[in-house]
Amino acid sequence: MPESRPPIELRGLGLAELQALIDERRLPPVDQWDPERCGHSGMRIARDGTWYHQGDPIRRPAMVRLFSTVLRREPDGRHMLVTPVEKLEVDVEATAFRAIEMESEGEGEERKIALRLDSGDAVILGPGHPLRLVPDEHGPSPRVLVRHGLEAELARPVFYELAEIALAEGHQPPGVWSDGAFFPLDQRS
Repeated sequence: MPESRPPIELRGLGLAELQALIDERRLPPVDQWDPERCGHSGMRIARDGTWYHQGDPIRRPAMVRLFSTVLRREPDGRHMLVTPVEKLEVDVEATAFRAIEMESEGEGEERKIALRLDSGDAVILGPGHPLRLVPDEHGPSPRVLVRHGLEAELARPVFYELAEIALAEGHQPPGVWSDGAFFPLDQRS
């Protein structure tokens, strides 16, 4: 079944419209499936978000979007493609997704921040999609929880936009509010 949903675009949408689009997307219930058939998919998601199959990049964005809808992260940290009849491991170098664009509405505690993912999906940063900083060999890795244990690493320009908001608003510790939750941007917090 080919992926027919277009990717979500943030530009020109209010966050209420965006939330309605997010709510309309019906993703497969991979959290409810637990097939016995397991193996390795021969797939890898590189640190930059490129998906590979048997060493070759997957060049069809719709195929990547389709695979991303049946991906979940197991409690042991492994990433799996899951269908009702099988689950196949995927090697992931950093995170399954990248947050590549953001839009912000409001100020201070009333602010809401939307993040567009490289998978064509979007999330609104908040209690259901918290932001955290993870120590990484490349420096702090800002990550947002997407779904089923999967995270998106924020692209540096997106993180810098958040930092600009935090500095302008002067919170101590430095951080941002979104959807009623505060997210420190300092690893020591």
